Amino acid sequence: MPPQAETRDALPFDQPCPIRDVLDRIGDQWSLLVLQSLEGRTRRFNELARDIGDISRQMLSRTLKRLEQDGFVRRTIYAEVPPRVEYDLTDLGRSFLVPLRALVVWADANHGTIRAARADYGAGQGRG
Repeated sequence: MPPQAETRDALPFDQPCPIRDVLDRIGDQWSLLVLQSLEGRTRRFNELARDIGDISRQMLSRTLKRLEQDGFVRRTIYAEVPPRVEYDLTDLGRSFLVPLRALVVWADANHGTIRAARADYGAGQGRG
């Protein structure tokens, strides 16, 4: 096979799967909570930290940077002393809240069933 054909055939595999690429970024432990916390309002870093509660400052900073990099969150720095930094959702971030709300409703409706299935599975593990 000529070298050009090998390169051309390999290109689609060099690109990440769009679904996996997006879910890997927003499906972590903290991104959904940050996005939900920003729903409908602009927040400062400490407000987000208080709202989410058990997230470390380092993890919140890392999560905000990734969400900003992916276009879900906008970071605005005000030239004040001390500098004020605020975070809010972009149009993309707000549009993501629609499927996120549907997921939250589904999770709430099915959480009991999932917990029961886990308990049944755990009980059955001892039977070998």
